Amino acid sequence: MASNAAWIPERQDMIWIDCNPQAGREMKDIHPLLVLSPRAFNERTGIVIGLPMTTAVFNETNPFAIKLIGPGRKKAYILGHQPKSFDWRARAARPHPWKQVSGDIFDRACEILNQIIVIGK
Repeated sequence: MASNAAWIPERQDMIWIDCNPQAGREMKDIHPLLVLSPRAFNERTGIVIGLPMTTAVFNETNPFAIKLIGPGRKKAYILGHQPKSFDWRARAARPHPWKQVSGDIFDRACEILNQIIVIGK
């Protein structure tokens, strides 16, 4: 793998990102993020757009959360109702060990987000 200086997040990647500072009910601390924006955008702007992820079990019944089973049968949830944009360089983003989500999971996350904000109209 290339050095971290050359690394740029790509669509469908899972990355670690620092969500602080936070306010209200926003996520805080370092969390995984599913990257929605393409590499070219992320590189050019220094911004990444994505959906945060958590291991909080109460999301099992959240209609906007997509369950993801990772290595070792670990569960995580993509929060399709909380799109975020972050300066990924300033927040020291780095690759997540799970690397990327499958195309099916990515499509499902986009569908949930589209139900909320209706992209394409």
